[in-house]
Amino acid sequence: MIRHTACTSLFVAVLALTAPSLALAADPAGKARVVFQVSDADPAKWNLALNNIKNVQTDLGAANTEVEIVAYGPGIGMLKADATIANRVIDAMAAGVKVVACENTMTNQKMKREDMIDKISYVKAGVVELMQKQREGWAYIRP
Repeated sequence: MIRHTACTSLFVAVLALTAPSLALAADPAGKARVVFQVSDADPAKWNLALNNIKNVQTDLGAANTEVEIVAYGPGIGMLKADATIANRVIDAMAAGVKVVACENTMTNQKMKREDMIDKISYVKAGVVELMQKQREGWAYIRP
């Protein structure tokens, strides 16, 4: 019993010492990285996500963070140029937030890039983008 406890304590100590370096290994620059999923057409959900993002950038410093919003499903309509929250999305992009639209959703909803806010990015599949970001160690938030 004593040996087991000593081994467990040693393992916990080693893990505690190496965990911070493992977290930073995914991002050599040491930036906090977070990806937000917005798949709801609800402006309140978008405003919540944008408020959360602003808080992250304020608390950690915009220069110390990488933030991405991935929109797909019904939520993609809020990336249209005439959406009610378009100005807030544009402001977020000006603050360094990458905004990504799912091309699969756009195809299914018969949307074109010309319909969308200028300078957003595109990925083939929003869900796959979220999976890749999580695999790379990004924090995942769905407000």
